[in-house]
Amino acid sequence: MNLDAQWIVGFVDGEGCFHIGINRNTEMSIGYQVLPEFTVVQHQRDVQVLHALKAYFCCGVVRKNHGDRMAYRVRNIEHLYKIIAPFFMEHSLKTKKNIDFRKFRDVLTLMQSNRHLTLDGLEEIRSIKNQMNKCSNMT
Repeated sequence: MNLDAQWIVGFVDGEGCFHIGINRNTEMSIGYQVLPEFTVVQHQRDVQVLHALKAYFCCGVVRKNHGDRMAYRVRNIEHLYKIIAPFFMEHSLKTKKNIDFRKFRDVLTLMQSNRHLTLDGLEEIRSIKNQMNKCSNMT
């Protein structure tokens, strides 16, 4: 399956998610770990699309999500920063998901400069995270 960039943009606009997890982790110097993730979920009958995304980006994994759902996930910070983010900077998402992506990219940039390893940086990331993935029916 050959995918082109604009098809991927439309598909991710509908089915993708840019997420920032912040988990308590006593092994980290500040006691928390920042976990950015790009995910696309599909019913298992359409798993070939997820494998095509993995082949296109040359990174990430395709795994079972929940029940009959499969997910393409990219969690590696270098892959997110050097492959996924540049793709969506060059090929802009068309929906409000673009706002979430840009906040996601801001967090990746903070992580590249090790700001996630400081309390101030963690609070800045937490503030950005709290602005993401908000649903609104207001027009």
